[in-house]
Amino acid sequence: MARYVIGDIQGCYEGLSRLLDTVKFDPAQDSLFAVGDLIARGEDSLSTIRLLRSLGPQFKTVLGNHDLHFLAVSQGLKKVKANDKLESLLACPELPDIIEWYRQWPLAMLLEDNMLMVHAGLYPAWSIDKMLSLSNEISQELQGPRWCQLLENMYGNGPAYWEESLSGSARQRFIINCATRMRFLSADGGLNMKAKYAPEDAPSSLQPWFKVKNPALRPEQHIVFGHWAALMGKTHSSQFTALDTGYVWGNQLTLLNLDLAQTFAISPSSF
Repeated sequence: MARYVIGDIQGCYEGLSRLLDTVKFDPAQDSLFAVGDLIARGEDSLSTIRLLRSLGPQFKTVLGNHDLHFLAVSQGLKKVKANDKLESLLACPELPDIIEWYRQWPLAMLLEDNMLMVHAGLYPAWSIDKMLSLSNEISQELQGPRWCQLLENMYGNGPAYWEESLSGSARQRFIINCATRMRFLSADGGLNMKAKYAPEDAPSSLQPWFKVKNPALRPEQHIVFGHWAALMGKTHSSQFTALDTGYVWGNQLTLLNLDLAQTFAISPSSF
């Protein structure tokens, strides 16, 4: 019985299948967790979702920005982008079931008592418990009757700063941006939603979120995340594990064995 966490799959069905075969994943006894962005940009999002759904309770995920965007597109709130390659998924007969399946997943979840999984990261003023509480706020809306309004209002780069008094769509957008899109913070702690490069290429005025001191995060606590392909899995900290290694961009798909603290990675097939 093994527990695995996989980086951003992004519809790369062939890579997902090969990586699971590499570790001899057994759906009868093994568990698979995903850091989000299950779909979009890869060659076969529909087969990817069908495979993951076939795992039943052995599979769990958090939501990424591409997952939420897919839900918005499915409701006609946004137009599909050609490079997302979602046409077959949006046209499949089981689309209503896939939408309902997606709506059940949170922005963040515990993998272990002191290990949080979230797509983009933990805002440096929040504890793990706070992130889980805020994730639950979004889940309640996403699973409720106003879920389309939540998706329609989530687009935008502001507000840049967190205040507990934030309410309504501004509060929801900040939470979603932190959980699914965050990379850099400015010197005064504001979210910078535009910079996407590697930390070594960033100006000194920007810091990766995981390099900003977080007094609410205890030394024994650990964050597992994806989203930031330019990191190529390197955070230079044992407290933060980055699993998006850019397979969809021709690099690697990475899988972490939680019990052995061992990673496995494959590159795109040359066939």
